[in-house]
Amino acid sequence: MLRWAALVLLVLLVALQVQLWSGHGGLRDMWRLQQNVAEQKKGNEAIKQRNETLSAEVEDLKHGNEAIEERARSELGLIKPGETFIQVVEPAEGKAQRRDEH
Repeated sequence: MLRWAALVLLVLLVALQVQLWSGHGGLRDMWRLQQNVAEQKKGNEAIKQRNETLSAEVEDLKHGNEAIEERARSELGLIKPGETFIQVVEPAEGKAQRRDEH
């Protein structure tokens, strides 16, 4: 009788261990969730840094004329009165090679 009880308890212990290691909500799921949380934290940190950069840029645009002027020059190609716009165009590689061959 004692052997049967020990055998039943051993089977129950093995079944519980299998459930703990591989079942729903077990250790494997916990490790996977911890990995997902770590990846999400990395993504959140990158987004947080991007937001801080954009926030600083917005502050510069609100309070500084230099930032507005720089943006107008680079993105819109604007120049100040009395300035002369000079654009340097590099020849394409294919065209430069053809001229050198002749």
